[in-house]
Amino acid sequence: MAEQRVRNPWGQGERLRLEILEAAARLLSELGGEQGLTIRGVARAAGIAPASIYQHFADKSALVKGLIDYDYEQLSAAMSAAEEQCPEDAPLDRVRAQMKAYCQFALDSPGHYRLMINNRPVSRTGPLIGIVRQMIEGFERCERAGVRLRIPPQRAAVMVFVGTHGRVALWHASEDPTHAHAILDFVDELVSLVTE
Repeated sequence: MAEQRVRNPWGQGERLRLEILEAAARLLSELGGEQGLTIRGVARAAGIAPASIYQHFADKSALVKGLIDYDYEQLSAAMSAAEEQCPEDAPLDRVRAQMKAYCQFALDSPGHYRLMINNRPVSRTGPLIGIVRQMIEGFERCERAGVRLRIPPQRAAVMVFVGTHGRVALWHASEDPTHAHAILDFVDELVSLVTE
């Protein structure tokens, strides 16, 4: 049973929303998928009454949508943090770091990754497109820095992203932990295919 939480001060409802999403994320990690995710279970994990969740999410489907958005924010932040650990003058390493962070998220949080990919239609403005845009910007920086690309930055980004995404999907289909390291190596191979 979760500890009783201390109420947020008046006017800090957004903080409660974040706590609900964090509790849902922890629960999803334990369950491995959204099937067992319930409003009551999330409320218990957050140490609040179920009615408190309905102030922020109309139903389970709205909660799942909120969790997907939250996960995309976490993934995007992880990719940006990985990129920033590389020197500015190593743009190709920065691209590799972003894609490896993408893979690491998928390996470390398979339930979250499946939820994001299986429940979000690809649209021109959705968060998945935002991830691809990060990659396009990375390859554009490479080109400006003098890294020779075999194809235009946009196509290079899409090719590397789709190839990485497909490799992760294969791992998810087998979930053989002995092959996890091969996914990160695969990123290096893909990037080398689009550069000269």
